[in-house]
Amino acid sequence: MRKIGNLAALLVLLLFALSGHTETHGARSRFVHAEGKFLVDAGGHKLLLRGTNLGNWLVQEGYMFHFDGGPQSVREIEALTDQMIGPVAAESFWKSYRAGYVTRKDIDFLAHEGFNAIRIPFHYRFFTPGNEEGFALVDQVVAWAKADGLYVVLDMHAAPCGQTGANIDDSWGYPWLYDSKECQQQTFDIWKRIAAHYRDNSTVLGYDMLNEPIPHYPRLAQYNSKLEPVYRGIVAAIRTVDTHHVVILGGAQWDTNFTVFSKPFDANAMYTFHKYWMPPVQAQIQAYLDFRDKYNVPIWMGESGENKDEWITEFRTLLDRNEVSWTFWPYKKMDSTSALVSFDRPAHWDEIVAFAAHKYTMGDTEKADAARPSQEEIDAAFQDLLVKIRFENAHPNPGYLKALGAAADPAP
Repeated sequence: MRKIGNLAALLVLLLFALSGHTETHGARSRFVHAEGKFLVDAGGHKLLLRGTNLGNWLVQEGYMFHFDGGPQSVREIEALTDQMIGPVAAESFWKSYRAGYVTRKDIDFLAHEGFNAIRIPFHYRFFTPGNEEGFALVDQVVAWAKADGLYVVLDMHAAPCGQTGANIDDSWGYPWLYDSKECQQQTFDIWKRIAAHYRDNSTVLGYDMLNEPIPHYPRLAQYNSKLEPVYRGIVAAIRTVDTHHVVILGGAQWDTNFTVFSKPFDANAMYTFHKYWMPPVQAQIQAYLDFRDKYNVPIWMGESGENKDEWITEFRTLLDRNEVSWTFWPYKKMDSTSALVSFDRPAHWDEIVAFAAHKYTMGDTEKADAARPSQEEIDAAFQDLLVKIRFENAHPNPGYLKALGAAADPAP
């Protein structure tokens, strides 16, 4: 059956080529692509990515709202919001949140500071058939990025059934993706849908297929051997509609382990690693540099950060010295200097945080009702959050910007 499947994939690619969609040299030259150990731009020049991640926009994380001990995944945060302001108001709130968290002013600011790349983490549900919100939001950012000369990488942060089994993929506490052919097929289909939409867009640099797959938990190492086959399935789906864009493969164990990879199987691929909270020294990235040398492929540090400015400076300098592309995490955070831009806590947000930390179940409704802040305070907090997140009400963090080698003037 595997031979038949491989033959079918080859036939699809052949038919795609015969239909006039061949990747001629002229067509490929319009797109960033892999050429040996580096990416090259449309002019054939070496391209090193210097950018940030639009975290907490299309995939929310509890720590970004200071929900320590409270809800952490998207579904948990949304459940809290439903409980606080009601499901109808919550649906409207989240649409307004997504519309206001990233605006033209944010993208203009990044361009002004000298960055050239944006990584967009997204939840797969925004690109399922019948849901066009993902395309509407991302198309807007891609248009702004094009006007400002920035590249965009699309990152499936939350895959169907979960590629990590942790809060960051909004799963059910286990990486069911690797055991479910149905979930894998849904992942293939969504990536194919995305690739068909962006196949002719040269501002979109590539597709980061699965964010931080497979945690470091010992029992989950059993899935390491299943990761590359899933990547092959995603790439095969993408290549039926898009031969232009870079496909990006992240290692197992939170994008740190490249030993799961065999010889590269796509000529236009890049490999990505993430590194947090380690000494910013050569030994920490040497394995990835060796992989680059061995297979003659580009590598990219897709995420790092959440640290002091001095550490960010040292690690960024190390990456630059070794000509490694990077996008640090994150662009924007609440009440924190470990981001390019910060915004203040909304009014009454501490009361929301305190309530959320109790994790009341449906068996505790009487206690939960007694512990709730007043509805006036709750409504004011969520409405103020929508105000605070907007760029004009936030403020740049000069130390973090300097650590990333950004422009000296923090004003857009």
